[in-house]
Amino acid sequence: MEFKNAKELLELCRQEGCPISQIMRRREIVQGETTEEAVDRRMARALEIMRQSATIPLERPVRSMGGLIGGEAKKLAARAQEKKDLCGPVLQKAITYAMAVLEVNASMGLIVAAPTAGSSGVVPGLLLALQDEYHISDQRLLDGLFNAGAIGYLAMRNATVAGAVGGCQAEVGVAAAMAASAAVELMGGQPEQCLSAAATVLMNMLGLVCDPVGGLVEYPCQNRNAAGVANALIAAEIALSGVEQLIPFDEMLAAMYRVGRYLPAELRETALGGCAATPSACQRCGGCG
Repeated sequence: MEFKNAKELLELCRQEGCPISQIMRRREIVQGETTEEAVDRRMARALEIMRQSATIPLERPVRSMGGLIGGEAKKLAARAQEKKDLCGPVLQKAITYAMAVLEVNASMGLIVAAPTAGSSGVVPGLLLALQDEYHISDQRLLDGLFNAGAIGYLAMRNATVAGAVGGCQAEVGVAAAMAASAAVELMGGQPEQCLSAAATVLMNMLGLVCDPVGGLVEYPCQNRNAAGVANALIAAEIALSGVEQLIPFDEMLAAMYRVGRYLPAELRETALGGCAATPSACQRCGGCG
């Protein structure tokens, strides 16, 4: 069940007649020399942590260690209750959950890095919102997480998920690609459509820099998790509609990696450029010296 790239993953799906989630689940079983039950238990624990981190701040907002964020998710939830939201129920819930997870992360709470702490809100944000609106079971949500895991695995194997290496396109961008692929499978799409959605996300978020204010994973990271969710939902909708992408996932991943390597150091998690270097940001975090 090993695969080195998306092309091999799709070939396995065709040979076995199963979705991406099942190929990834079988890979985990073989690599870990364990059982399907044990693998599912570990993923169920990850889902439990994701759900807690996405929902607790809606009732009990938490302030970040750096004081830059805290309480944003509850404000979004309150606006939705007033029926004033503009985005529709899936996207509104998804961005609310995503921003909540970043509050937990920035306050040293327990999260699931998916694939990183700074992008940890995107996958649970979208998947939990889909569960709410379409009454998806937890078992099916585990399938979504295995699907997302396959995309994350390919990104880590063949490119990077580190903002210090590839910018935020490698963190939130990959997270959104993971979420988009998982969403397509959960909504009945084929493996080819899953990878098409993932490629669309990377294309749309190509070149996104990593510029955390004060060097903290708080701002603009929280907002970018919300934007990542939106990108993932758009890409999933496009793929499920049957729109094909010119550039396959493997090529798009390679392009993302190359672009990331071209980014100057100031735009790769050093807090020396972009948002982090604006006068308001420097003033908020005590100046940049």
